[in-house]
Amino acid sequence: MAAVAAFSALPAVRPAAMRHPTSVNSCDDSFLAADISGTHARLALMTRAAGQPPKLAAYRTYPCADHPHLEDIVRSFCVELDVQPRQLVLACAGYVHAGSVISKNLVWPVLLQQLKERLQLDGVWFLNDLEALAYAVGVGAAEDAVVLKATMAREAHAGPVIVIGPGTGLGAAVWLPGRPSRVIATEAGHTQLSARIGMEQQILAQLALPDAHVPHDWVLSGPGLHRIYTALCAIHDRYPSLHEPSAVVAAALAGGDAIAHEALTLFCGWLGSFAADLCLLYSATGGIYLAGGFLFQAIDFLRASPLLERFLDKGVMRPFLQNVPIRVMEHSHLGVMGAAGWHVDRHFSARTGDEHNTTS
Repeated sequence: MAAVAAFSALPAVRPAAMRHPTSVNSCDDSFLAADISGTHARLALMTRAAGQPPKLAAYRTYPCADHPHLEDIVRSFCVELDVQPRQLVLACAGYVHAGSVISKNLVWPVLLQQLKERLQLDGVWFLNDLEALAYAVGVGAAEDAVVLKATMAREAHAGPVIVIGPGTGLGAAVWLPGRPSRVIATEAGHTQLSARIGMEQQILAQLALPDAHVPHDWVLSGPGLHRIYTALCAIHDRYPSLHEPSAVVAAALAGGDAIAHEALTLFCGWLGSFAADLCLLYSATGGIYLAGGFLFQAIDFLRASPLLERFLDKGVMRPFLQNVPIRVMEHSHLGVMGAAGWHVDRHFSARTGDEHNTTS
């Protein structure tokens, strides 16, 4: 873990600050780190001198829908910087089966061997995108996260840490302390959604067929928030005038649309219950980190919403949950930093066997 420990000392990096990347010496062990979601592709050029932690030399964010495939994004990045790294570590929503990334949220297929061949790389390594975020969080790279709920007794990182990311879909991962620490990638977003008696069940009746599986990500995601809004419009006999999740968030925060406000409020309540379920499942005394662009923009709304009360509302487990901190962090560059640190620890420093998917 030594290679990643220094991340906590790095200043926060923003895309605007990386328009003029540092020069890359061809003798360095440079490589690419990518963080791919259903909406954005974040790419970084990482450099690593012998015995040193990886450093971020350049960083860009690309809208996935603007490109026909991932290879096009990687080529654009490399052409702009005039570099030809030989390795790529890819943090991506979903999991790998038979060499293909399985994710309903990606806008195009990602085939690892094809990616390696078309880009003429020596190796491609894969880990789940929330796994990369949890790896970064576990070593202190998210120290600037906003505290939504402070702990009453224990300090953060005293135990397992859970990272939850509502985005195009819903992801979650668990960081487990130890020497070395471990990260468990989960598919918790596909677990069965539970609805409380009242408006939540009315929403569920609008969204699902009888006796059908409805996963948590059906409401706890950007598209999920819009589904809640549309269902509420049907329940209240209102025309759904907002056509994007971002528009629902903006209207809710502005305070001029009662349906949008109710939709985001319901979203927050469901998120609080989901976070508490995972916390109890993994005994996450180290805390909960919520990752997502619109969550970071809505800190005041989150504090005033039912999120915290729903998180605590677990019967006799309330005293336990009172000691669990909750933080909200910007996704930004943390995914590529976590992926880069994971790659260096496992393929440069330790030189041990790897259980993750690779085409090297």
